[in-house]
Amino acid sequence: MGRYTDNPAAVAALVQPHQVHRDTYVDREIFDLEMKHLFANTWVFVGHDSQTPKKGDYITTQIGTQPVIMVRHSDNEIYVLLNRCPHKGTKIAIDRSGNTGKFFRCPYHAWSFKTNGCLLAIPLKKGYAETDFKEGEASHGMKPVGAVKNHRGFVFARLAQDGIGFDEYFGNSLSSLDNMVDRSPEGRLEVAGPPLRYMHNCNWKMLVDNQTDTCHPMVAHESSAGTAVRLFEQANWPEDKPKPMAMEIIAPFMSPYEFFEEMGIRTWPNGHGHTGVHHSIHSDYSMAPEYWDAMVETYGEERAGQILGESRHNTVYWPNIMIKGPIQQLRNFIPMGPDKTLVESYIYRLVGAPDILLERTAMYNRLINAPTSIVGHDDLEMYERAQEGLHVDGLEWINIQRLHVEDEDFDEEAVENGTTERQMRNQMHAWSKFMTMSMTSSQEAAE
Repeated sequence: MGRYTDNPAAVAALVQPHQVHRDTYVDREIFDLEMKHLFANTWVFVGHDSQTPKKGDYITTQIGTQPVIMVRHSDNEIYVLLNRCPHKGTKIAIDRSGNTGKFFRCPYHAWSFKTNGCLLAIPLKKGYAETDFKEGEASHGMKPVGAVKNHRGFVFARLAQDGIGFDEYFGNSLSSLDNMVDRSPEGRLEVAGPPLRYMHNCNWKMLVDNQTDTCHPMVAHESSAGTAVRLFEQANWPEDKPKPMAMEIIAPFMSPYEFFEEMGIRTWPNGHGHTGVHHSIHSDYSMAPEYWDAMVETYGEERAGQILGESRHNTVYWPNIMIKGPIQQLRNFIPMGPDKTLVESYIYRLVGAPDILLERTAMYNRLINAPTSIVGHDDLEMYERAQEGLHVDGLEWINIQRLHVEDEDFDEEAVENGTTERQMRNQMHAWSKFMTMSMTSSQEAAE
């Protein structure tokens, strides 16, 4: 047994109001405890229901390190099942996506299960006739996760059977997801192809921290976005000619500190928050006239203006996703180890909107987030340098003190200066809360 297992007080001591201990980013024991307590007891993104449009359609993914299957059942509802046969533990599905028909069939011994997980059939079932098989957990079939919620197409799950409710967990932060969906003239999104996927050699929290770190773009991205801006300026682009889409996307990364200070950061309870309260790097994208007309036809001019007037930059849904409402993007940071994170970057089509919007979304994803991007690699190098640097002895704490004030209340929504590190403190406050709450409950149950 290590220093932290069965010791919630030691875990709580890793988070202080203005700093966090490096073990929260580098320690294997802490990582294992996160998977057991944090990812099991919070609401974690699984997928979008447009990925499983027909009965029997499924995708495979994971919640923390737990493999799961998201599948559309015969009643047209979405179910999330642990990807494990209750017999010998064989993974039921290994493809990223597919259609299983009316049932899943284990490839090892041919046990079969309905798409809601219920046991359907066992070959030679008479072999269990004189046993207490019906009393065991295997008789119930594939195990569903503790709870599932489909919020306007976005499917979230909680592994634990009991725990915080969906609405209580997310609260007003759902306004960012709602705004992204409302940007469709038909109020619907559809996933646009498979995600971009690549591995980062760093802790998952580094990627989450970076989403609301507004003091790095003009520094870390000088070599990429800065170079692109300088070359464009040298090209003497005619003022009466529309700026190329790629430059609309990349140039705002070089905005000065004052731009990011004034944009603002909003935090919500339980670790959620977003940059871009007043404006963002997406604010000045060109508007397609036919899109505005379609939005007005659906919502009316006032409501359409409110929807499109929101230009939130990055919204973090703790623990491990970020969405960009103005360009319909979601990034999923899947923890694979204390120093390894799989990143999936999804884009969505606004149903009923002109194709030019999806073109911009896809271009943003390729320019900024793809394995071949010119911007994302700036961040990746910083993550890997930080992961290595945190092993340096003599400096054990990570500073998140920028614009810190005494007695911050993370149970209240707040809007502050756009360069504050309050959202990082908010995330680690949630980290400590859910980790220690679950660890304490486990101890009490064992007693």
